[in-house]
Amino acid sequence: MFLSLIQADGYNPLSVEAVVFSIDDPEVCLRLATNVVGFADGHRAQREALASILCDGEFRPGQLVEMIEEQSIFLMTSLSSLIDDVAAASKVSPAAVTEGAGFAADHWTYLMDLLSSYLQIYPDREEYLLFSNKLTYYYSHRVVSPRKSKYVLSKSYNGEWLHVRQLDATYESTERVEYMRQYVNPASGWYKNEASIQHDVEGNIFRSSAIEKLFLLATIKFSTRDPFGMGIEYEAGKPGWNTALNGISSMLGSGLPETYELKILLRYIHDAILKFDRSITVPKELAVLIEKISTALDELGDNEHMPIHDSEGIFKVPQPLFLYWDAVATAREEYRTETALFSGETREYSSDDIAKLIRRWMKQIGLGINRAHVIGSHGHDQKVAAVITPTYFSYNVTKWEETGFHNDEGHPFCIAKEMAVGKFPLFLEGVARVMKTMDKKQAAVLYEHVKQSGLRDNELKMYTLSSTLAGQSYDMGRMMGFSSGWLENQSVWMDQSYKYYLELIKKGMFDQFFEEMRSGMLPFIDGQKYGRSVMECSSFIVSSAFEDPNFFGRGVLARLSGSAAEFLSIWKLMFIGDTLFQLNEGGKLEMQLVPSLPAWLFRENEFAQSRADKKYVIRFKLFTSINVAYFTATPKDLFGVKPLRYTIGLRDGSIMSVDTISSTLAANIRKVVLIDYIHAYF
Repeated sequence: MFLSLIQADGYNPLSVEAVVFSIDDPEVCLRLATNVVGFADGHRAQREALASILCDGEFRPGQLVEMIEEQSIFLMTSLSSLIDDVAAASKVSPAAVTEGAGFAADHWTYLMDLLSSYLQIYPDREEYLLFSNKLTYYYSHRVVSPRKSKYVLSKSYNGEWLHVRQLDATYESTERVEYMRQYVNPASGWYKNEASIQHDVEGNIFRSSAIEKLFLLATIKFSTRDPFGMGIEYEAGKPGWNTALNGISSMLGSGLPETYELKILLRYIHDAILKFDRSITVPKELAVLIEKISTALDELGDNEHMPIHDSEGIFKVPQPLFLYWDAVATAREEYRTETALFSGETREYSSDDIAKLIRRWMKQIGLGINRAHVIGSHGHDQKVAAVITPTYFSYNVTKWEETGFHNDEGHPFCIAKEMAVGKFPLFLEGVARVMKTMDKKQAAVLYEHVKQSGLRDNELKMYTLSSTLAGQSYDMGRMMGFSSGWLENQSVWMDQSYKYYLELIKKGMFDQFFEEMRSGMLPFIDGQKYGRSVMECSSFIVSSAFEDPNFFGRGVLARLSGSAAEFLSIWKLMFIGDTLFQLNEGGKLEMQLVPSLPAWLFRENEFAQSRADKKYVIRFKLFTSINVAYFTATPKDLFGVKPLRYTIGLRDGSIMSVDTISSTLAANIRKVVLIDYIHAYF
């Protein structure tokens, strides 16, 4: 569903709504209405009323119930039966709302997490998922502004100098609004769901396979790299995950976290396209953009253009890099203009074509990341910061030309001619994201550096969202309005901390992970200091950077935050392993439990009846239904260790003892209903 919400411009709506149901066939609607209202002539009015409701556009179950009650339609069957029958006969479509101005820069980065989670359960369906399902594109009435309509000359926040800022990064397109009006339902006055789906110039809904949409997304993001080729530009008015950095877009800002995610996405597309040796078809407009990117790369040449600062420590963007950035940004803007509606024409690329393009792009991404490490971060822990990935950048336009036009506030529009890069302190987000691209050895080195940096709160033995922000520009955003240690200003933001811990266990750094777990994760922290139940996540924990020591370690703003989702991912790695189901060399389904559990979590087996029985055990439920128990003879760490054998109990009372869980048995476990328990022995 979420991939269907990706737009042709690579962004997606900010608010995802519940799916909607629709039935287009009047005969089906009448049949459903007849089944629940009855055949009698006396029921004709109610029967027709219900059929009209069902066939009159998109609805959700709650709305259907409300309309039935409003029209006093009497049902001869249960309401739940009607909902089940209607759902079975309906087409289900994703729904979303474009609210306010701007598009988040990071929402697309979670698509690979969703894809990975699916393939961990259904690895045998990968090719079908990527190539057989045709998906739509979301169509928004808001559009990203071209640079000539958002780069403006304005005074700095203190009024002391002029600078170029990016303002009004998106706008409402009157042409798009007018186009969407043709899809207003005359009966309800509401837009039909089709109003939010991209069409071609002939009025046909344009669809692409999942792999084709992922490739389109990756192309757009590659074309959105900043002038140094380091971060992905925050060109659409909003930053990524760190929404309190809400001023960075106006600072012509960019983020390396999104670049690291682009690297992961491109690597997956490259491997998948070669694995299945399938061609893909893309919109003609995207093919034109790809050609322009290739031409710009040809003109850029092979020079690495490593940053060199001047006598004042300023890193100016080399002219070749600036010209490349300008050419590709112009091509991207032209692409967006051309895709107000797709032409409907397409171009086919072979798997070798795509792989070759991606390898070339990956080389450029690698060069950009290298430049980012040369430029680095800045702050009070400069020595350690020099070896830790930076997270964000801004760009100062050092030479510009006015266009002669002004925005609604009277600010002159400008065209950038030369630029220099700005740096920020360390942020934990960059560390957590880059670790996803590293091997265990690289991640272990980074971990030790982070532990010595300003991101570590040594008193709490936790990690803060950022190192100190003292002396930073208020242009950054609202985070500068908070006291140090509070909210997004150097507090322990639980969501981001858990993301970091998740990467530690993913990389097999078990000793480091469990050390951090026992000081930085619920429920191992001091509940009195935390100030609330340790079963309850908070938005943030007040760090020791806060001015009042009485608040150190206090959890603030309890909520079901991203930290709960990260904890579930951590739990899965601890108890189940990274990949539960996989395909063997023969392409057959297999299942393997590979826990990562410390000895101190095991308890004595209260059901052991003889010395032959394993004495220590830990238990959990798989798929909320199957009872799983791990048995060991002595308390010991099980870090990435496979069981020696399994005993599997079926719900019909039969018991199986196996060394490996292969094909048929693995498939039955995936179906859940046939299996009672799994006992694994180490």
